[in-house]
Amino acid sequence: MLTTIVIFILVYFMGTRLYPAMQKPQVFFNLFINTASLMIVSIGMTFVILTKGIDLSVAGMIALTSAASAALLAKGASPAVVMPLMLLMGIAFGFTLGSIIHFLKVEPFIVTLMGLFFARGMAYVITLEGLPILDPFYRTLALTKVPIPFFAKAYVYIPSLVGPLLLLVVVYLSFFTRFGRTVYAIGNSEQSARLMGLPVGRTKITVYAFSGFCSALAGIVWSISLLSGYGGYAPGMELDAIASVVIGGTLLTGGVGNVIGTLFGVLINGTIVSILQFNGTLSSWWTRIGVGVLTLIFIGIQSLFYMRKKHS
Repeated sequence: MLTTIVIFILVYFMGTRLYPAMQKPQVFFNLFINTASLMIVSIGMTFVILTKGIDLSVAGMIALTSAASAALLAKGASPAVVMPLMLLMGIAFGFTLGSIIHFLKVEPFIVTLMGLFFARGMAYVITLEGLPILDPFYRTLALTKVPIPFFAKAYVYIPSLVGPLLLLVVVYLSFFTRFGRTVYAIGNSEQSARLMGLPVGRTKITVYAFSGFCSALAGIVWSISLLSGYGGYAPGMELDAIASVVIGGTLLTGGVGNVIGTLFGVLINGTIVSILQFNGTLSSWWTRIGVGVLTLIFIGIQSLFYMRKKHS
């Protein structure tokens, strides 16, 4: 995690030296605006990877949530009904995937890949084209600026606050609850956790249900930010989330890592995007290249850490 924080500072400092306009406080707070949905799904993904699992369905759930929200709102449904309904859908979806993984002993990669295809397919069943969201409440949430204290003229939007608030909740769950300790125990050794009498099956299912909740919440934030719904939204975000978690210091072998590191992994992703935007001449695919290189570096660091731990 310390390596991740140092890399974030170095990358951001390099950006401010190359492009002085990045020194404005608003550019930093734009990272939270631009990565609002990615931050939320990455938080859920962190718990999944801590249990030595994976969830490839998150981007599909974002698309499905945005499309279903837009369709329901277009038919006159109230946001007070639509938002809780989408969250319940995400929880039920994640619960189903977790149950299949636990009870049928199917690899998480296969189950969640199926979930990705199913969710995105259902989004296209709802609509083959983008649906605008005209609901006044959604528009108010999307356009209301929240000023940042002590920073003149700096602001974020209301949806941008969801990720940081969720982060605080998850930090508490991770370090100060029985559930969080059980997650880490499962990641370190599922067999040992069973022998200790910990509720392994229930916890694993809960973790995937929580990831489904985060995906649906990210879908709501996405649909508010863009004021539309479409089955093609968030392409490849599941890979961005995994990369952010790995860059944040969470081991793919489970049991080591935390959501604070994930936060900085997401910010590194957003900083690379900002640098490319200020450059204006480079392809957006350089973001993928940069994140890919960093992910490979961190996987190498993890491998060295694992080998050192194994021989000690």
